[in-house]
Amino acid sequence: MVRNILVALFLASSSLATSVCAANRNTQARDNLGNILKTYVLQNRAKKVIFPSQPYLVSYNLDDRRRTLNVQLSPSFAAQDFTASSVRFYYKRLAKALPRPYNKYKLTIMAGGLPIEQLVAGSKCEKGMPNAWGKTEYEGAPWVMNDSRPYFVSHGLFDRHLSLWASHGRYYDGKKDRWKWQRPNLFGTTEDLFTQTIVIPYLIPMLENAGAVVFTPRERDWQKNEVIVDNGGRGYVEDSGKETWKTAQEKGFAYHAGTYRDGENPFTQGTARAVKATKKADVSWASYQPNIPQGGKYAVYVSYQSLKNSVSDAQYIVMHKGQRTVFKVNQQMGGGTWVYLGTFDFDRGNNEFNRVVVTNSSSESGMVTTDAVRFGGGIGNIERGGSCSGMPRCLEGARYSAQWAGAPYSVYSSKNGSDDYGDDINVRSNMTNWLAGGSTYVPTLEGKKVPIELSLAVHSDAGYTTVNDSIIGSLAICTTSFNDGRLNSGVSRMVSHDFADSLLTGLQRDISGKYRKWTRRYLWDRNYSETRKPEVPSAIIETMSHQNFADMRRGLDPNFRFTLARSLYKTILRFVNGNHSVPSVVQPLPVSNFRIERNSSGGLRLSWIAEKDEQEPTAVPTSYIVYTSEDGMGFDNGTVVYTSSFDFEAKKGVNYCFKVTALNRGGESFPSETLAAYLSKSAHAKDILVVDGFSRLSGPAVVDDYSRQGFDLGSDIGVSYGVTAGWNGRQQCFDKSRAGSEGEGSLGYCGDELAGRFIMGNNRDGSVCHVKDIAMSGAYNVVGCSLEALDNNLVKLDHYSLVDIAFGLQRNDGHSLVVYKTFSETLQSKLRSYVKSGGRILVSGAYVGSDMTQPHEKSFMSDVLKTTFTGTDTNAGNNMVDGLGLSFDIIRQINDRHFAATSVDRIAACDGRSFAAMRYHDGSTAGVAYDGTDYKSFVMGYPYECINNVRTRQQVMKGLLGFLLK
Repeated sequence: MVRNILVALFLASSSLATSVCAANRNTQARDNLGNILKTYVLQNRAKKVIFPSQPYLVSYNLDDRRRTLNVQLSPSFAAQDFTASSVRFYYKRLAKALPRPYNKYKLTIMAGGLPIEQLVAGSKCEKGMPNAWGKTEYEGAPWVMNDSRPYFVSHGLFDRHLSLWASHGRYYDGKKDRWKWQRPNLFGTTEDLFTQTIVIPYLIPMLENAGAVVFTPRERDWQKNEVIVDNGGRGYVEDSGKETWKTAQEKGFAYHAGTYRDGENPFTQGTARAVKATKKADVSWASYQPNIPQGGKYAVYVSYQSLKNSVSDAQYIVMHKGQRTVFKVNQQMGGGTWVYLGTFDFDRGNNEFNRVVVTNSSSESGMVTTDAVRFGGGIGNIERGGSCSGMPRCLEGARYSAQWAGAPYSVYSSKNGSDDYGDDINVRSNMTNWLAGGSTYVPTLEGKKVPIELSLAVHSDAGYTTVNDSIIGSLAICTTSFNDGRLNSGVSRMVSHDFADSLLTGLQRDISGKYRKWTRRYLWDRNYSETRKPEVPSAIIETMSHQNFADMRRGLDPNFRFTLARSLYKTILRFVNGNHSVPSVVQPLPVSNFRIERNSSGGLRLSWIAEKDEQEPTAVPTSYIVYTSEDGMGFDNGTVVYTSSFDFEAKKGVNYCFKVTALNRGGESFPSETLAAYLSKSAHAKDILVVDGFSRLSGPAVVDDYSRQGFDLGSDIGVSYGVTAGWNGRQQCFDKSRAGSEGEGSLGYCGDELAGRFIMGNNRDGSVCHVKDIAMSGAYNVVGCSLEALDNNLVKLDHYSLVDIAFGLQRNDGHSLVVYKTFSETLQSKLRSYVKSGGRILVSGAYVGSDMTQPHEKSFMSDVLKTTFTGTDTNAGNNMVDGLGLSFDIIRQINDRHFAATSVDRIAACDGRSFAAMRYHDGSTAGVAYDGTDYKSFVMGYPYECINNVRTRQQVMKGLLGFLLK
């Protein structure tokens, strides 16, 4: 008995000792795991892989209960092109590096927000993911592809075709015999205009940056001019190589002056040309050279015929301000209508540097056809009731764009010409079905065979409400109970319910995460035309309550619209890819802190910082694209770089402009601001820094007190992202007691005086003219930087003889969702130090004084800039300035070409050596100069960029430099 007990105790103690040893080993292994993983990252890379920068371990998560190890690596690890072989290599090497028992755990290596096995192009998601399309898959060439893009989108929306539109538009009311908006005048706009300000500048570009082909039944180009070059007409030239151009059998487009009547189809009134494709160098080509009436941005549309033997890679070359961008168009689909290629900058006039060329170069045997090319959106030319709308085509309803695009009468006139309002509701879906008919996703309908697989209508509730002080939020609509609950392909209509639900979930998450609580209202499964008629998954998203002041206070802010559109884009991305069981990567946010400096080799160094998206782990840049413009030419197609700086070999005496985007597998971000640089040919040239201080994007001035509510466009119309077509008129009724009614005299009611006007906001290139004007002398090296780069101490001012700060319309307006400021406390401190060492300062902007009214800010203005603020001038007629021996006018009226200084600052000298150097027409001071023995400064109470005449502006800069650098 005793012996048995002793044996048992011995065995127990031995077992305990073994367990303790094992536990100690596990503890040691766990403690050492971080070092093992760090070493693994440093020592392992697949064959032929070159990292842009050394990857590193970000974090790891160990779960002993589930026996899993998740390893998170830095974004630079995700920059490589993963293959199935390289993925196996990394997992095999990781397992080999790990001690027991972790080498037997389920391992996951993460980079760029995804497991690396899902970063392989063409990879599938894990089993169990929804796959609405099943085995249905379009595998052909995209309808349109930019062949000059220096990158490929593998985890975005490449080769996905989408239909989406902004709601409503101008239409002809036959009963009242007049053209009108479909929705009421509210808070300075109408729904017909407002939803375009989400879709056109934000949502469509995001989807296209992700690789998608986007069709929209309303005209997308905010351009009043339109130039059409047709085959055989003025501006058309063709040349035959080995293969000869011939007239195609099908009818084509023909333009005639004047208006087009109901039922008249421009695509059945002309001819098209055709030629056999060739794989050889001896190509045939046709050139379309427009006479552009006004320089600027123009959408380019092409047309052709789809034949039985059309090629899928017809080559189109767009020449824009001397640059060359090549497209491949799949002519097997979409013939007999306008096909959008892109929007480009064109010079005024008629020259070979601005044109479109189509060739018969192809990798296939078959035919290439060509018809007409259209530049610009133009003015509506569809006559109804004896008149046209008089509006730009982009502001009209889709009914009229569809007719101009050659759609059959049954597509755009479902009410047989008796009800344009009803026609317009139906045509948006009808156009989608007409284009998608005969494709993989709409196989049994007759149509143009474009593989459109999703449609989305973007609306905002517009009526009246008594709720004005709290958020009402978003509503989504789908239709599941139609056609036995099936789409044309046989797919269940419940997939539209999933899409609508995802849109609401995404908006509530993304907006609430950035701008406080956002409300998810309802998901309606009801019988609406825009969700019933499309034969692909579809939804309506009522983005917000247009009649609600609290919603519109956010909705009129461009920063909010960016966030809203990005949420919609992300939902579309995940929904579309999920329906094919493929993983998604979200495109990055725009870069920040952009700056240029001279490098040690005599060239230029461009630097920036990647912007982290706190809501999206996959939205991490793995590379960047630098776009360059030289001496006024168009921007090139970009150079891919893999680090956050780029050394550029600049030629002396040449003006350069640069902008940068961030890139990953999901696509390309929006661009940075445009900065400019110039290197003098003189070896003794002084260095000048130009600061782009105009970053502001904002809605209009807000009125909100106990009795009044709304938006005062007359006080401040706000600052849009580039040009906007969103304003209808100034608000006339601010009386809060008038809430709950609609029409004239109700809260929010506005006029029509701005209807049809395009208004320029912040084009994010305001500092460029400063650099160019300084460079006119050839005597200085000039580089640019963003205001935030200066605020974040990334730029050293003591390297420069002069600092020129271009504030434009920068100010802290008190109502914007993002706070903007002219002189931050950091900048004030830097400038104080700069002038102590003799630095020279030039400052201009509409709010340089009125944005600096706190006691310590006033002290800075008087101590450093030797000026005081004396008042604002909102009289747009007071637009003349005298100074430096010149008399000139400044841009004070809103327009479509340049932002306007609708309000300017009056300032005054406040030091014995400072004086009034410029005066407005009414005699008040517009500019103050300080001619000190210690340093010099010049402050302008209006934006330098707003000097209207270019030659005069250059003379002003010459005078400013003569004073500041004498």
